[in-house]
This record gives sequence, C-alpha cells and structure tokens, in this order.
Amino acid sequence: MPEVASAVTNLVDQLNKLPGIGRKSAERLAYHLLRVHETEAFALADSIRKVRESVRYCKVCYNLAEADLCAICSDPRRDATRLAIVEQPRDLMALEQAGVYHGYYHVLLGRIAPLDGIGPDQLTIDALVERVRVGNFSEVIMATNPNVEGDGTALYISNLLAEYPVELTRLARGVTSGSVLEYTNKEILADALSGRQKL
Repeated sequence: MPEVASAVTNLVDQLNKLPGIGRKSAERLAYHLLRVHETEAFALADSIRKVRESVRYCKVCYNLAEADLCAICSDPRRDATRLAIVEQPRDLMALEQAGVYHGYYHVLLGRIAPLDGIGPDQLTIDALVERVRVGNFSEVIMATNPNVEGDGTALYISNLLAEYPVELTRLARGVTSGSVLEYTNKEILADALSGRQKL
C-alpha cells in the first residue's frame, strides 16, 4: 500500500475527530482541500482560527457572542417578560429561525446526564436561577430536548424555579403535520394526547 504524506494523514486524523465525520468522510474532505485553490483552503483555516479567537459565551445568556453580550441580549426590542431555556446555542438558533418567539434565552450548555457524568453544577443553572430571581420574567419556557435527559433537566430546573412568581411552561409536543398516526411512535402519541387543545 502506498505511503501517504504525513501532513495528509494528520489532516485526516484531525477531520476524523469532528462529530459525524467518519474516516472515509475525513479522507474525502482532506483530498477536497488539496484539490481546491489554496485561497479557499486558507480561508477555511482562517475562519476556524478567527472563530476560536473571537467567539465566546454571552455573559448574560451563554449564547455565542463576539462581544460581552450576544445580539439577542443586546436587542431592547425583545420581550423582556419571557425566557426560553435551551440546551445549546444551536437549539436557540432553531427557535429563532422559526420566527415566532421574541423573548430572551438562557443556554444551559448541556443537559443533566448522570450516565455521562454531567451534573447540574456543570451547566449554567446557577446563573439561570439568579436571572429569574432578579429579573421581571412572567414566563419561563422549558425548551429542552424532548428526551429522557432533556425532560429530567427541565424537571430539575422547574423544581428550582417553583418558588419564584413565574409561569413555568414547556414546548408543546405532538404529531407533526402531514404524518400518519399508524406510523407515529407511542411517546409522540402520548404527548399529543396529553397536550391536546380545544378546536
């Protein structure tokens, strides 16, 4: 088998460490970077360096930011009475792209997962409780992922916030539009039935 340049092998190894990138995909990406014009390859390298040097967590909500505050926390037009709790910045972006929520956010930077060794003290829960304590929120929306860890995290936070005068809600769940009931899993059907609404 022919020897591959050590620089290429190293690039493949680094790309292989990215989530969702297997060895074959890493090899395809590495050889693609060798084929493109060097300005395109260097632009990628520069953008990786820049994001690592300039992006940090917002001091208020822990979203990604290039300054002390993210664009959402520094926007005075947001609804200051609502706070949505999400697990990761990418969850915040998904909600923003829906275009219907205009309140503020709090990013936990994970979820409670005892089997993975992640406890409440490793998340931004203390900062969240302090925000609710001193803020003027009337509603706190649990927008954690609808799985065991997400639901457990939401329950833990709900218990901590129960003493504060805020309405605690969670995202609605149920059958997606266009789906067929016979092929829908039982957890989704159970959520849809328990969260049913009047016509």
